[in-house]
Amino acid sequence: MTELPQPPSQPPNQPPTPSGYGHLPGPPQQGHGFPPPGHNPYAQPAYPPQPPTVSQQPVGPGGSGSVMAPKKRPALLIAASVAAVLVLGGVGYVAFSGEDKDPKPVAQEPTDAKPSGSPSVDKGDGNGAGGGQQADLNSGRKQGEDKVLWLKTTKIDGPGMGVDAAGQWVIGDTVVKSLWKNLTGYSVTDGKEKWTLPFPAQICSVASQTTAEGRTVVMYRDGEGENTSCNQLRVVDLKTGKEVWSKKVPSEGLFDIFTSPTLSMVGDTVTVSRGGTASAFKISNGDKLFANPLGDGCNPDSYEAGNGKMIALATCSDEDSTAEVHGIDPVTGAKGWAYRLPAKFKVTSIYSVNPTVIDIGDEQTKQRSIVVLGPDGKQTATLAGVGGFTVGCGDTGLFRSLVTCPSAVVDGNTLYLPTAAGTGKANEIVAFDLTTGKDKWRVPAGDKRTLTPLKAVNGALIAYRKAEEEQGGEVLSIPAAGGTPTALLRHPSGPAAPIERTFTLPKLDYVDGRFFISSTHLRAQGQDEKLLMVFGK
Repeated sequence: MTELPQPPSQPPNQPPTPSGYGHLPGPPQQGHGFPPPGHNPYAQPAYPPQPPTVSQQPVGPGGSGSVMAPKKRPALLIAASVAAVLVLGGVGYVAFSGEDKDPKPVAQEPTDAKPSGSPSVDKGDGNGAGGGQQADLNSGRKQGEDKVLWLKTTKIDGPGMGVDAAGQWVIGDTVVKSLWKNLTGYSVTDGKEKWTLPFPAQICSVASQTTAEGRTVVMYRDGEGENTSCNQLRVVDLKTGKEVWSKKVPSEGLFDIFTSPTLSMVGDTVTVSRGGTASAFKISNGDKLFANPLGDGCNPDSYEAGNGKMIALATCSDEDSTAEVHGIDPVTGAKGWAYRLPAKFKVTSIYSVNPTVIDIGDEQTKQRSIVVLGPDGKQTATLAGVGGFTVGCGDTGLFRSLVTCPSAVVDGNTLYLPTAAGTGKANEIVAFDLTTGKDKWRVPAGDKRTLTPLKAVNGALIAYRKAEEEQGGEVLSIPAAGGTPTALLRHPSGPAAPIERTFTLPKLDYVDGRFFISSTHLRAQGQDEKLLMVFGK
């Protein structure tokens, strides 16, 4: 294992670097390195298959019961895995707050939440959600399988590159979907349209978060055509479909390029990060709060928020373009702490903001580490585990601003990560102890299946098991201590399964006992395409 030189000295008034910092891994094994140029980090590259360690058990009516039983890993496999350990090192303690040594779970929704909401007034033909199609999708259901509640399809004749549909939000009895130049709210129970909010031009960026009042932030282009900028900011009330306010994001300099901004929200703050520049505004009224500071030598490129906290990724003006991570006051933009990466290392993924868990690496040497930072910005642990974990989720390429990986879930002192899976290859979910950095348990997806973490609820992990051609997907609850998952929903086989299976890079949500899966990009070539599919009891 290669020992890297110690990183440059910490900024003034920063705590010393913890011991073990320089012990980052040498060239990683297959599946641990950086993707080749042009690689889509959200794709599912082929990795060595996990051994078949689970078997599918029948589930009784209602969709609850045993689904899979992870077995102990053979001793031979454990011994052989030493060569494929992701990273070793780091210190063996962590405290995420000064007094509270046992962080509370981040979500409190009951796992057996009963569906709520009532059907809305039908404002049209349902566009694919009619009773006939719904009955067809549920035809031939097997015992214990739940239902397709509705399927929304659309037909668009758009530009040659297709149209984006990146946003999906579930607010009360409404699910809202972004599509090209519109936001549309649908009833969660029957898919009937509740409202549509048109935009003057293409929607080009959406925030994944919402405020307590059910508002979110969306950006759209300042006109039609190729030479337009994604610099128009709008706050929308997702409950009513009404605009709260809109404004143009002012440029912060000659080289402020609005190509593919990313949005992040915390409290009453929304940040707009784009190509080396970032600024922040009040969600309530649009007032400017701050922009990335100039002249201090390490300027924030992008901001990201989560679980009530905000961090910034910064690039320093030294010859190595050294990278830093800053703790940020979301109201003033003031830097609370700074963590300096080793020379040539960059942040490749953000797994969690609070606690801060980041994937860092050197693209040239293929060295990589996943580190945990305490509330003061000091490195407190380094993750060690077997398997290929995707690098670069959320990386937008040349104009890069990272967002938190959607398939990474943190609950208290536990981080849940899926191993990568390729076509016909199984993956597994790994639970890491953020105090020690070691993996606590693994739940395999089963033969040729794929598991994706969704969120943590009352200490349990909610995960989605992807559909196959002749077998519907499942929503599973995995105990915090590992062990046998329970099926919360078993999606129907028959005609529904191949539709569910072919959602590409979908948005996923499980709220109030319903599962939502939607497309994030449509070809828009005048043909009927699936947009949003909802499952429930």
